[in-house]
Amino acid sequence: MIVAFSVAPSGGESDSVSEAVAAAVRVVRESGLPHETSSMFTSLEGEWDEVMDVVRRATEAAGRYGSRVSLVLKADIRPGWSGQMDAKVARVEEHLSSWQD
Repeated sequence: MIVAFSVAPSGGESDSVSEAVAAAVRVVRESGLPHETSSMFTSLEGEWDEVMDVVRRATEAAGRYGSRVSLVLKADIRPGWSGQMDAKVARVEEHLSSWQD
């Protein structure tokens, strides 16, 4: 499965969430699972239990920076498939390159 998620604490001492997001992203990076981070979401690929464990721990890490935390999560659940974070993008790029001819 691929999960795209975003966490943001509130009720903390600062309006900036970058330090909290960095704490969450550190959890993702230390997990060893395939991942990428953009300006809005972090995507993570793996099996259900391992992905959800990382999301939980990342949410907890961000939550240390406020009295509550917001979690936005989108999942592509496709049993038996792996490597799709890159493969899905490659398929789109293939279509785009064929349109340039």
